Amino acid sequence: MKLPTHPLLVALQFLTTIPIHLKTPPEGRLIARSVLYYPLVGALIGGILAFSMWLANQLQLSSSPLLVAALLLVIWVMLTGGLHLDGLADSADGWSGGLGDREKTLEIMKDPACGPMGVLALLLVLLLKFAALVQIATDFDWPALLLAPMLGRAIVIALFLTTPYVRDKGPGFSIATLLPQRAGWTAIIVCLLISLTIGGAIVMWLFLVLAFFLLLFHRALVQRLGGTTGDTAGALLELGETLTIMFLTMTRNN
Repeated sequence: MKLPTHPLLVALQFLTTIPIHLKTPPEGRLIARSVLYYPLVGALIGGILAFSMWLANQLQLSSSPLLVAALLLVIWVMLTGGLHLDGLADSADGWSGGLGDREKTLEIMKDPACGPMGVLALLLVLLLKFAALVQIATDFDWPALLLAPMLGRAIVIALFLTTPYVRDKGPGFSIATLLPQRAGWTAIIVCLLISLTIGGAIVMWLFLVLAFFLLLFHRALVQRLGGTTGDTAGALLELGETLTIMFLTMTRNN
């Protein structure tokens, strides 16, 4: 059945592998407004991960946190179709192979082939996620599973609100030029308030860490490329998710 072309459904169709069939292809303004729902889609992904961990406990797999962590990681990647991992790999290849040259970096990032630095970046991020998920599975820390996908997508909104888009076509261009500023910051603030409710006071420190990381990421993008691309936005999302679960697992166990 084909569904109405609503911004939330556009976000679900783009960010997940959940089968969403829209009546009409989304136009630029609708694609831009769909970004406001990114944290909500992240909450859905986190909810599925938390339910999967609960189900694993019900099946008495809790005594094998390594197995539970591996299953959670597989589900996480399958839910997103590896979309943002692809952006991370392309960004790593471009950053290393571009040798500081803007045009060369952008050209390498457009190449669909994955080079050695892209593979290395994927392995390192997935390894860090897996290590954090082992601790999350051991502690049954479901708030961390909810917060990572939410906040990883919230900082992508902040990236588009604060950073020029360097390409002149594609969904990213529509987002950068048509994303409503006030609604974008409102979506971020609402996400932060919900995150505080879920994660408690420690999340305030997490906000500062993510904000500082975003500042460094923004500065590096502007210096090298003059702005962001869809690939670098995907890379930021993956790094934001990883930083979130690492921070939460380290601080909750100290």
